[in-house]
Parts: sequence; structure tokens; C-alpha cells
Amino acid sequence: MTQATTGTETPQIADDTALFATMATMRAMRRLRPEPVPDELLERLIQAAVWGPSGGNMQRYEYVVVTDPAVMAELAPLWTRCVDAYLATTGKHAPEGMDEAAYGRMVAAIEYQRDHFAETPALVIPCYQFPPSRVDGEGLRASVAALGPTAAAALASTQERFAALAEGSCVYPGVQNLLLAARGLGLAANITIWHLMLEDEWKAALGIPDDMRTFAAIPIGWPLGRFGPVRRRPVAEVLHRNRW
Repeated sequence: MTQATTGTETPQIADDTALFATMATMRAMRRLRPEPVPDELLERLIQAAVWGPSGGNMQRYEYVVVTDPAVMAELAPLWTRCVDAYLATTGKHAPEGMDEAAYGRMVAAIEYQRDHFAETPALVIPCYQFPPSRVDGEGLRASVAALGPTAAAALASTQERFAALAEGSCVYPGVQNLLLAARGLGLAANITIWHLMLEDEWKAALGIPDDMRTFAAIPIGWPLGRFGPVRRRPVAEVLHRNRW
């Protein structure tokens, strides 16, 4: 474990073996066994999510956890519609830079999950919404002064995107914690946002308030396949030091 230093001591690097092994084998796992996941494990996943950072420490997140087979069966047709809409836009062949065989395996896994969604043991829906703005006229003027009029005008034109990213930044770190925790516990999971194509219908089916935003639909269960290793671009291809 890294120890605090006085400025003259050499920092000690933490033992990262287990953590990095977990991340290196955390594939999107879409083929799930139908056996239920114990409630205590699901609560541990939500605890991991809650430990994620929250903008302004507001902690405005909520998590809907579905385990009732009857509810899952009700959601299955919505899932099918969303998946079919997604697959209709992805094309018949792999995108540039992706192996055709790997692309075919991914599509097959998505179709398998679609066809067996009603058997999904657990589904987590992370939700979030900022409270009403507390910025008054004085605060707004100070903000414009800090940014400058040109940058402030540009921000105003992209406020919807800024707000969506701000809320997402309060949700997705927790979601990543949940996915890592699932992998650490031997559970399969994958993050999707396809439900947003029919978000109002999903919210109605789950009783989620109209003014609450949903940010993902995460199926969870015991894996049918094997974990990892993941295949990603080499660090040397994506790393830009100091400048692009």
C-alpha cells in the first residue's frame, strides 16, 4: 500500500496485481445463467457504486434493481425493440479496424441476450438528477466574468450537453465501480444505454418518476462463458503526452 511521505522518502507503490487483473479480464458478458444472484451480492454491487465520486458530493443517485421474473418478462419486449433498433443501425459488417469474426461474435452475443432477456437474473438501472439550480443573478454575472463573454456565450449554446455530461459524470464512475465489483465477485455484467430509445416506457414499467433521468441498463448474472482477456488498442496508440 502507498504510504504518506515527508518529501524525502520514496513512495511505495501499492500491490496492484488483483485490481489490474480484474480490469484486464472484465469483458462485456452477455450470456448469463438463469440462476438468481443473492440479494446480499447485489447490495454489495450497489455499495460499490455508491462509493463512486459524486459531483459536489450531492449524492443524488438512485438505483433500481430488478430481480422479479414477472417484471423482467414485462421488460423483455422493450429490450427486444431497443436491441433490434440498435442492430438495425450497426451494419452487416465490422467497422473499420475491427475483425469480422470478433464483430460476428459480438452481434451473436447481443442477439443471445435479447432472446434470453426474460431469464436475466438481475437488472440494475442507475438514475440521477441534479437539484434545481441555485445560481442567482450575481452568481451568473460572476461566472460570465470568470469565463469571458465569448466562452460564456459558447457554453450557453451547449448547456444541454454540458448538463447531460455533468450528470453522467456523477453516475458513470459508480457504474464502473459496480462492473469492477461484479467481475471481482465472479458475476457477469455489461453496461448498455439502448433503453434510452424507449426511456419513457421503461420508466413507466418500473415506476421511475418522470423527472428522474436513467443512465444505463445493466444485466447481471452468473456467466455462461469465460472472462477476458479483453482486447484493446495498445497504450502507445492512444497516449498523447503533454499535447495531442
